[in-house]
Amino acid sequence: MHELSIAVSLVEAVCDELPRLGAGARVDAVRLRVGPLAGVVKEALLFSFDVAADGSPLEGARLEIEETPVTAFCAVCQAVQVMAAAFRLRCPVCGAPTPDVEGGRELELVALEVSDGAADR
Repeated sequence: MHELSIAVSLVEAVCDELPRLGAGARVDAVRLRVGPLAGVVKEALLFSFDVAADGSPLEGARLEIEETPVTAFCAVCQAVQVMAAAFRLRCPVCGAPTPDVEGGRELELVALEVSDGAADR
């Protein structure tokens, strides 16, 4: 289950960022963008994040995952199209093969929701 190693790396990266957020800053949510070709099982990553964050400054923070579609450039239509299925790389408009994948491999940390922690004092 590589989702645990992803979650551990994510927690470490966010914890490394905490000093730059200011004294008393608390991370309430971590937002990721994940594509279906990234090879990540959403439920496993959500569970793993809770395990990895346990006992860290991120304990209690939410992991919010935005799922992105697979997109590919269709040479016939001359446009980027959203694929109907992640592993069926044919243009949904004209049916032509679309091997030029443009999106769907994402595994990106896109945002942190941070509070100043004053409510805890």
